[in-house]
Amino acid sequence: MTTEDGEPIASVTDATLADIAANGIWRDGGLDINPSVLAVARALLAAVQGTAPAGTLPEELQELVARVLRQAGITFPRVSVTEEIGLSAFAIKQNASERRPVVIVPAGWNPYGWLPFMVGYLSLAARGYHVLAYTPRGIGKPDLPYTSEGFINVAGSDDWADGSRVIDHAQELFAPSKVGFMGLSYGSGISQLVAAHDQDNRVAAVAALSTWGNLATSLYDNGTRHLEAVQTLIDFTGGTEEEKFDEETRRILQDFRDGRNLEDVVAWGTERSPETYVGCTNARGIPTFYSNTWHESLFPVGEAIAAFEQITAPKHLNLWIGDHGAPEGAGITGLATGTPFPGLLTPMQEAYAWLDHYLLGRANEVPDWPVVNSQVMFTYKTVPAVIGRRITVPARREPLPSWSEATTDSEAWYLSGNGGNGDGTLSDKPSTGWSRAFAAGHETAATAMDEIMTTGQKEWFGNPKNYKPADFERTRLLLWSTEALTGGRRIRGAATVRLAVRSDEADAATLVAYLFDIAPDNSTRIITHEPFTATGLRPGTDRTVSWTLQPTAYDLPDGHRLALVVNSHDKLYAFTGKKDSTTTITSLIEEEAVLELPLG
Repeated sequence: MTTEDGEPIASVTDATLADIAANGIWRDGGLDINPSVLAVARALLAAVQGTAPAGTLPEELQELVARVLRQAGITFPRVSVTEEIGLSAFAIKQNASERRPVVIVPAGWNPYGWLPFMVGYLSLAARGYHVLAYTPRGIGKPDLPYTSEGFINVAGSDDWADGSRVIDHAQELFAPSKVGFMGLSYGSGISQLVAAHDQDNRVAAVAALSTWGNLATSLYDNGTRHLEAVQTLIDFTGGTEEEKFDEETRRILQDFRDGRNLEDVVAWGTERSPETYVGCTNARGIPTFYSNTWHESLFPVGEAIAAFEQITAPKHLNLWIGDHGAPEGAGITGLATGTPFPGLLTPMQEAYAWLDHYLLGRANEVPDWPVVNSQVMFTYKTVPAVIGRRITVPARREPLPSWSEATTDSEAWYLSGNGGNGDGTLSDKPSTGWSRAFAAGHETAATAMDEIMTTGQKEWFGNPKNYKPADFERTRLLLWSTEALTGGRRIRGAATVRLAVRSDEADAATLVAYLFDIAPDNSTRIITHEPFTATGLRPGTDRTVSWTLQPTAYDLPDGHRLALVVNSHDKLYAFTGKKDSTTTITSLIEEEAVLELPLG
């Protein structure tokens, strides 16, 4: 027995669900769907169509399918948005006599369109919603039933108009009492943008999961291009670049890769940013739910927080340990209630609760939620497992009335030179007159992540990467650290780095700053990082630069050391400068090199 895409319908076993529970939505090694996620999605699709062989699903998922089929019907409409373009869709229509709300779910950016999130659709239907999931234009592998026609518009105006036409279709199909949008990743941005632009103001609530606020700064910030994230997305559309993007979009993408016409790239990204239209969101009073992760590799958490803070409509922000899609992954793709560790399904349960309150009118806990709920990194408790460790107590969460109130104090740690030999120190006294140098243009063992998506996903499941400072290549980076800190530190907010830089040969230099937590046994975890590219340098001349790292919530334990590492190249970002040239860091009088650490 095979599904409509020609793939076999495999039995979903406890091992299948355990794989999703332990490893999440992404295949280990990058942005690709975990085969177990696709196995569950295909089995559920066959089950709602009545074509799944007996025993395909475990009892819990069988019961979910049976419950939905008792109260609703399934169809597979194709939503025409132009004469040439139709969007693949999946619909669940409640049989209730009273009007029910609909949740519209634009698919994330993946070759399988709406398919992977079958558990999410059925979970929504079981709560009493009509559901209309669809694949945005251009997304998906050729000839798959989940693929939509057209070129990918990258959340541009065509996607906003398509979203409104999907609402038209939902109104004709369901006559819903209210319209809500829920999306993860690409679908989260489209959800916000459709809500802000729909001419009839029909969107009553949005749940935006692993979302972005400003696409422009996700692509290009501090003068540095985020090359790896963009290339990963381009490679994950389901087709070649020529097949998936029109000529104008291909020009933008090539300009981005080449580092030219970046003002056009920024304008293109700004047009596709929910932050640009936050005034519309506020004027319409659209209740908006955000989630993002501390080590987000596609849409850095800082830009999402910045957009969220500008919303004046009812709002809520969850900040989680991990990377893109990791917190929501198990709940939207594989597990309904069974949990291998407490808190695994909380991210999706809270998204559903938000919609329940604003669409179903349920008197739940949502009105009493804090505006921001911030999970403190790595404060979970774990025990050894077959592979790695397993969480027994979830990480602590801190309620806040706004993210700006997370930081209540700051602490200055000045960089020293140590005579140019060995590692430097971070101290409470300014130090000038020193210089330290390294060879530019090389990746090092001090890196934000081993693989995009993968390292952060392991963090969510209780297995943060352990770095080894002894392996950091001292000829290609610089390191400064404190003494063991009595009482530790509650790091809350965005740290800033100021230092003076010069290059012996290049007129530009990329610098990447990382903060690390070094334990007494020298086991080391990353706290945060951020790149910065200085341009217009005069060879041999010092210039003071400063930049802000990604925000964080991190408890540095008693007796641990705080370390700052600066190198010139991380695999996530473009390197600007001349490889093997010498980059020198120094500290100028009245502009002393310093790390400003936010405390809360």
